[in-house]
Order: sequence, then C-alpha cells, then structure tokens
Amino acid sequence: MIESLKLLLVDDDEVDRMAICRALERSALAVTVTEVTHAEQALAQLRQASYDCVFLDYQLPDRDGLTLIRDLRGQGVTIPLIVLTGQGDEQIAVDLMKAGASDYLVKTRVSADRLALLLRNALRVYAAEQREAQAQAKLQESNRLLTLQNEELERQRRYIENQNLKLLEAYRVKSEFLATMSHELRTPLNAILGFSQILESQSKGNLNPHQAEMVRRIFANGKTLLALVNDILDLSKLEAQRMTLMAAPVNFHSLVTSVLSDLQSLAQVKALSLEATLELDDPILMNDERRLRQILTNLVSNAIKFSDQGQVHVSAAIAPNRANAILLTVADTGIGIPPDQRPHIFEAFRQGDQTLRRRQSGTGLGLAIVQSLVTLMGGTITVESQLGQGSTFAVTLPRQIAVPR
Repeated sequence: MIESLKLLLVDDDEVDRMAICRALERSALAVTVTEVTHAEQALAQLRQASYDCVFLDYQLPDRDGLTLIRDLRGQGVTIPLIVLTGQGDEQIAVDLMKAGASDYLVKTRVSADRLALLLRNALRVYAAEQREAQAQAKLQESNRLLTLQNEELERQRRYIENQNLKLLEAYRVKSEFLATMSHELRTPLNAILGFSQILESQSKGNLNPHQAEMVRRIFANGKTLLALVNDILDLSKLEAQRMTLMAAPVNFHSLVTSVLSDLQSLAQVKALSLEATLELDDPILMNDERRLRQILTNLVSNAIKFSDQGQVHVSAAIAPNRANAILLTVADTGIGIPPDQRPHIFEAFRQGDQTLRRRQSGTGLGLAIVQSLVTLMGGTITVESQLGQGSTFAVTLPRQIAVPR
C-alpha cells in the first residue's frame, strides 16, 4: 500500500485552493491536503504535525511569501516549499528561490500533470538533500572522532617521547657508570695479574706444588675477570657510540689462521676439529685488526662452547652480489638455538639458558659485542640454526670501513 503524502496548502483564495486540490486529485497521487489561509496558521500547523511538502501563496493577508519562506527556513523547516505566484512574477520567483523556496508554479498553469511533476521533482531533490545532509552529518561525526583520536594519539606520542628521553638519559648514565667502573676495576686486576705472574715465575723464591697451583688459579681467574671487565667496557663504549675504529691493512686469511691457532687448545679438550676454507683472491682488508680478531674470537669460541662433538668450520669468501664486501661464516655442529631464543641472541647479558644450573658459563656479552662491532663497521650479521644440528653465523663486511675524521 502506497503511503499518502501529507501536504499543507497555504492560500487565502478559496478558488485557488479548490483548483490545486482538484488538480492533485486528478494526478493519481495519494495525498492528504491540509488547508490554511494565513501565515501564522501555517507556522502553527508545521509545529504541530509533520508534512511532506508545503504549497503557499505569495500574497497572504498577514505576511508575504518571501518573509514566510525566510521564517520557515530560519526555524529549521527543511521540507520542500513550493510557491504559487501570479502571471508575470518571474523575478519574484527568482527572489523566492534565493530565499529558500524549492520551486514555484504560476497559478494560471495549474494542471494535474504539471503539479504531479513539480511535486515529484521537489520530493526527489529533498530526498537527495536529506541523504547528503545525513552523509555530511556522518562525515562530521567521523571527523570529530578522528580529531579526538588524533589528539589522544598526539598526547600518547608526547608521553612516549618523554619516556624515551628519560630512558635514553638513564641508558647514557648507565653506560658512563659501566665505563667508569670498568676503568676502576682494571687497575687492581692488572696488579693482581702482575703479582701472580711474578709468583708463578718463582723469581723471588721457590713455591711448593700446592702453592704453584694456587698461583696459577689466581692468574687464570684474574684473566677471566679482566676479560669480563673488558667486555663490559667495550659494550658501554659501543652503546654510548664512543668507540672508534683504527683502519689499517689486514691480511684476513692470516687473521683467521691466527685466531684458530689460539683457540685450538679449547677445541682439543672437546675433541672438536677446527677447519677453515679461505677463498679470497685478495685477502687484504682496510679494517681494525683488533676488532676483527675480537669478532672472530667471540664467534669461534661460542661455536666451540656449544658443540660437544663434530667440528667448527670458518670460511671467508667474496660476498654474493657485492664485489667490495666479504662474507665470513662460522658454522658448528653443536646444540643449536631454540626458535624462541633466536630473536634475543644478540641482546646483552642474554643467554639461551638463563638458569643458575646452565651447562655453559658466560655473561652473554659476546654476541652483543659482535653485532655492535659489525654494525659499526657497516656490515650485517645473520644466524641460521636447527636444534641438535648446529648453527651458522654469517657476517658481511665491507673491504674498507668508513672511519670518521
């Protein structure tokens, strides 16, 4: 069933009202017409009931159509307002449209077809305006919510930025503290090592076997503690970006051979074989030899530590697709790295087994220092590992490091 349109007809001329009503009846439109004769009556009706459209005469006893239209629009009436004018009032009609009228109709041209077409067009335009108004309202609401969200995000950004600044300051203070303490610790440690070496040489008197063994233990543990202090000092320098590299020609093949020779005794204790495949046509690099040795030593000693059988293999070759870079790999046949631990292996003081009963000793600084040094040299480091089958660390380094002036 088609819902009837509710129309309000405002005209003080009864003949004109009858002509409009007859034309609406002949138009086949389902309409219900409410008739009033004055502007105030029209305002009262619109406050009391809802209508789909208003037909109003331009000439009313208490108010002209132009003023009435402005009053209606000013009070928030948005439904179509169609003005009925006399012949030759086209300029007036233009003024009415500017004031907010939806359309106009000359009374002498009233017919069923014309009236139906006018009404349909007015309602179609009104429906489109309503959809646009709803879309605008939704858009404004979305913009309001986005504005609130942006304000909240900005507040959170400022908060996070302030927290980051505080963390950076705390990080700097911590690094400076570690660097200072490392310097302070190295002085008495060097003295302990020096006196231990004097006692071990027995230049100041003979020691019995038990005393000689105790001195050797003092010296060995002192060296271990000094290595730990040096690692902490290196890490604090790297974190504070205070470490500088000393570039000089380095024979990388010779360096690898030397490191493997130094660590051969550790491998022999576990019956591991140390092997190397060195394939650089030009083994000379411009790099910091001391730091390169530190990288190699940490990687190979780690491989030995976590391998109970098999071998540790070191290789050096030209990096794929990078003629000005080398690829260093250290592969072992050890216990491997659990998948959940791989994202954390380069974190300082982090070890796969964090318990006090872990089999392998250490502080967890080695790989953190290696990654920081590799990054400082402008290189990259990656790892591939399978549990029970071993791990392979791949380091890509430029042939010549960029040293700041």
